[in-house]
Amino acid sequence: MPRAPKSSLPDAPDVATLTADEAASEHARLGEEIAAHDRRYYQEDAPTVSDAEYDALRRRYEAIEAEYPELRGIDSLSEKVGAAPSAKFAKVRHAVPMLSLGNAFADSDIEEFVARIRRFLGLPADADITLTAEPKIDGLSCSLRYERGRLVVAATRGDGFEGEDVTANVRTIGEIPQVLMAEDVPDVLEVRGEVYMGHADFAAINARQQEAGKPLFANPRNAAAGSLRQLDPKITASRPLRFFAYAWGEVSSGGLPADTQFGVIKAFARWGLPTNPLTVLCHSADQLLAHYRMIEERRATLGYDIDGVVYKVDSLALQERLGFVSRSPRWAIAHKFPAQRAVTQLERIEIQVGRTGALTPVAKLTPVTVGGVVVSNASLHNEDYIKGIGGDGEPIRGAFEDKPVDIREGDWVTIQRAGDVIPQVVDVVLERRPPEAKPYAFPTVCPACGSHAVREDDEVVRRCTGGLICPAQAVERIRHFVSRDAFDIEGLGEKQVQAFHDWGLVKEPADIFRLEARDSDPQALTRLKNREGWGETSAKNLFAAIEARRRVPVNRFLYGLGIRHVGETNAKRLMRHFPSIEALREAALAAVPPGEEHPKGNEAWAEIVGIEGIGAVVAEAVVDFFVEPNNEAALDALLKEVTPEPMESVAAGGAVAGKTVVFTGALEKMTRDEAKAMAERLGAKVAGSVSKKTDYVVAGADAGSKLAKARELGVAVLTEEEWLELARSG
Repeated sequence: MPRAPKSSLPDAPDVATLTADEAASEHARLGEEIAAHDRRYYQEDAPTVSDAEYDALRRRYEAIEAEYPELRGIDSLSEKVGAAPSAKFAKVRHAVPMLSLGNAFADSDIEEFVARIRRFLGLPADADITLTAEPKIDGLSCSLRYERGRLVVAATRGDGFEGEDVTANVRTIGEIPQVLMAEDVPDVLEVRGEVYMGHADFAAINARQQEAGKPLFANPRNAAAGSLRQLDPKITASRPLRFFAYAWGEVSSGGLPADTQFGVIKAFARWGLPTNPLTVLCHSADQLLAHYRMIEERRATLGYDIDGVVYKVDSLALQERLGFVSRSPRWAIAHKFPAQRAVTQLERIEIQVGRTGALTPVAKLTPVTVGGVVVSNASLHNEDYIKGIGGDGEPIRGAFEDKPVDIREGDWVTIQRAGDVIPQVVDVVLERRPPEAKPYAFPTVCPACGSHAVREDDEVVRRCTGGLICPAQAVERIRHFVSRDAFDIEGLGEKQVQAFHDWGLVKEPADIFRLEARDSDPQALTRLKNREGWGETSAKNLFAAIEARRRVPVNRFLYGLGIRHVGETNAKRLMRHFPSIEALREAALAAVPPGEEHPKGNEAWAEIVGIEGIGAVVAEAVVDFFVEPNNEAALDALLKEVTPEPMESVAAGGAVAGKTVVFTGALEKMTRDEAKAMAERLGAKVAGSVSKKTDYVVAGADAGSKLAKARELGVAVLTEEEWLELARSG
């Protein structure tokens, strides 16, 4: 069985050994896999990988981005936070987004976290940085909005920007005060924290479930989440939920009671909010790690589930300077605990076909309990993983013999988990291998459509060549189109998409917007309201939801097209640069000269590649999409039905909002990363190269070719001081 190398993915070579093409290919594959796991976990409540496997995928993904910065943002995973709010509850828009944390696993990750903070802030290696360390509660994130000291709204995280209104249910949780009795409570205060269920309470509630003949909860987190999301608050009131406060969202001007993280948490406790007593201050990576080990030793005796320790920069002023990188703050990180393990039998291997035609093998396991959770599935990643071969074609040595170890149906395997879902296979117990077990023959035809399944030379993934005729791909592409971060059409979930496809009603995205017209056609054989699972009200609601999405932000429109390598982040980058889909399409078409099949190094190509964060791999995928005749026809059909609108600017009224800025040379007031982050916060578009469309070039000391190019093109050149003055003027 392949052992896990530094990447934490058993089939992956060191990132440093990858070529640019290999990195781009693997980055794209990981993006697709992680996006699918996000959807299953957050939107469907049916995850298919463990926390350990998911975190390993994320680490590998981010390591590739670190080695190849031009790939950063592919598939927009860096901005993924949670799930769309449930249709059962009213929606609450978070005034301040509820973002997630980056993860760390090794001691060296924490040392690098502290060092990275110093580098970003330009601090010397011996500069003191005070951080807080607190247990990472394994529960359900919740935001409590207090106005004039009274609880008025409670909401779940949802997708980080919009959550579920669970106010009535939260009011039944005894530990959450309805009124904050203190003179220094801000007029507006959003308290962020975690709703959870203790071990003893969990055991008691499952005992009651068993007595009543009802299904048991898998773990305390599921029990807490299910209890908080009850439509009847009386049911929630009967469930023993608890709460820890550890952060905040919107706060009225000048309202925070302290200028440090630790100070604000102390104020929370003084105001009657429950806070974790194991939160401490640390002044070095060594102290953080010492606290982590202490918490890990006490983990089993805490009385509630935790899956790690969270570290945060204590100074709020430094937190402001550090800011955020996509989905996570630079000033905080979660140090996760190691995975738990068990041994079970791999009964069979099944093949799933993804949206892009990727054939993914899934291990179907004899159910086994790991850490209190029954698991029965695990991803086997790809063909090479099963063969025990690394991504570079070299064999990875097995744990028991000095030779490659493959995975076979019937094998006894070691699995591990670090969360409450299914595990990853980490080893094969060779001495228990059945004598009749044979090497697994990976299919060379698509199980969904029978088309050839092929591997490109630089890819580890085998893909179906069926394209538009493959039902697995067609359905997945439409599911992607209507997903939360694309068109977000309420009431058109996976089951509905599958049904519409099976009925022949939806074969491409434009068909969705023709549904109502086709349904009202007198020649229609079966009206939607008369189909199984539908009625007059549900059909009417779906048509209304579709109609409401005839105008969408252009970045969502682009993301919904399902262009390979173009996720949410890259869609935003592209549409901040180009004013419309038509402008992007014109640039893509112009990048391929007449008579050529591939983009050339002309001005149009240079413009796309020069967008900050968009490298050659992404640019080529965009060009390939727009020059494909079949895509052109589908896009034209969709544009007849839908009007893309300008995306929201981060700071629409600022002096630099919408401007394209290039930084060059050594800056003195801040690091280059800090300067770019500030520009993006103000709504500017940061580019990596100078062109006629550049508005400003900010030149520091020793500026070189970019400065010369700016002068040649007549682009405005600013000093660092002039840039800061312009930014402040907005």
